[in-house]
Amino acid sequence: MKVLIIGSGGREHALAWKCAAAEHVREVLIAPGNAGTALEPKCRNTAVDSGDIPALVELARRERVELTIVGPEGPLVAGVVDAFQAAGLPCFGPTRQAARLEGSKAYTKDFLARHRIPTARSRTFTRQDYDPTWLEHQSLPVVIKASGLAAGKGVIIAETRDEARTAIGGMFAGRFGTAGEQVIVEEFLRGEEVSFIVMADGSHVLPLATSQDHKRRDDGDRGPNTGGMGAYSPAPRVTPELHARIMREVIEPAIAGLAAEGTPYTGFLYAGLMIAQDGTPNVLEFNCRLGDPETQPVLSRLRTDLTVLCEAAVRGRLDTVSADWDPRAALGVVLAAGGYPDAARKSDRIEGLERAAALADGHGKIFHAGTRLEGDAVLTDGGRVLCAVGLGESVLAAQRTAYGLVEVIYWPDMRYRRDIGYRAIERERQTL
Repeated sequence: MKVLIIGSGGREHALAWKCAAAEHVREVLIAPGNAGTALEPKCRNTAVDSGDIPALVELARRERVELTIVGPEGPLVAGVVDAFQAAGLPCFGPTRQAARLEGSKAYTKDFLARHRIPTARSRTFTRQDYDPTWLEHQSLPVVIKASGLAAGKGVIIAETRDEARTAIGGMFAGRFGTAGEQVIVEEFLRGEEVSFIVMADGSHVLPLATSQDHKRRDDGDRGPNTGGMGAYSPAPRVTPELHARIMREVIEPAIAGLAAEGTPYTGFLYAGLMIAQDGTPNVLEFNCRLGDPETQPVLSRLRTDLTVLCEAAVRGRLDTVSADWDPRAALGVVLAAGGYPDAARKSDRIEGLERAAALADGHGKIFHAGTRLEGDAVLTDGGRVLCAVGLGESVLAAQRTAYGLVEVIYWPDMRYRRDIGYRAIERERQTL
């Protein structure tokens, strides 16, 4: 079969790599892809932008693609699945209406309240109805969120009222474009953040391996929020009891609620959760696709053919398949360009990729995100550039492998955290 992956980041490289590993997959097309997908066996980049929905439909039709998997949120919120369905082309992802779970945080907060799914207390404002005096009575710190899509950067934790006022004013002034036309002011929740990702077919749910990511740019969970600086799987914090509670209190009510409201959900559903001290899984966000960088370690552990799972979901038969996981842990370290998460420098030549690939053989993988090919050279082309994933018998062993790969890669002003997985490693030490 021929598969199409829509997108150009690290998540899409991992999706393409995993699909290409299936024996029955003849070729994987990526629209538009990156340097990593261009070099991946059985993969071919195409000069089609991930946001050009008519061109994507035409590409799938012309190439006789039998399965399309959508990576990023933008095309999903814009209705790419609806367009593929109208053309009679199988496409794994939520429709435009269902993708509002990510496209509008204001919609999601109302949805969570309607279906009694635990989340932080909040209020939503527009520029016209914003009440600055209300802010004076809120406890600090407070979380400020742009309601729309902001590439994972539209969340600011304000430690002071001045920071909160500046954040709100900046969003209303267009710091995140139209994403900030509605702003959510939310109570700050304490606890431990986990990523819980499932596949859904409208009524059935298949949980994927648990994972946990690191949003802050700097060691010790300091610095600005980012799209994610690293992740690992499994997440020791998600015990069997907590897993069952998340399914019961978050995932199942969400899927049932969407179906009841006439917007059945098919696709990957990502719940970003803050686990309170009493074990309550509070929803921080819903994403209508796989997380990045969680995808890279999670798919590194998946033994089952991903295309089989996606095809079953598209047909509404997810209850007939199951997923098999490598018992080893996987840990990914994001390598970012200087300046990230703000304006990042580009066009630096990346050294050491061949050596890293040799070291990773059977024990990990280098996934590309913000890269491009220029002749034989691989150049930086974005904020998050690479994700080095290591596998090991424990999170600590996986961490050592991942950082071993990082050590042989270089470009000027390369940035990364040096403590990815520290919570899980501390838990492992406590059980010894």
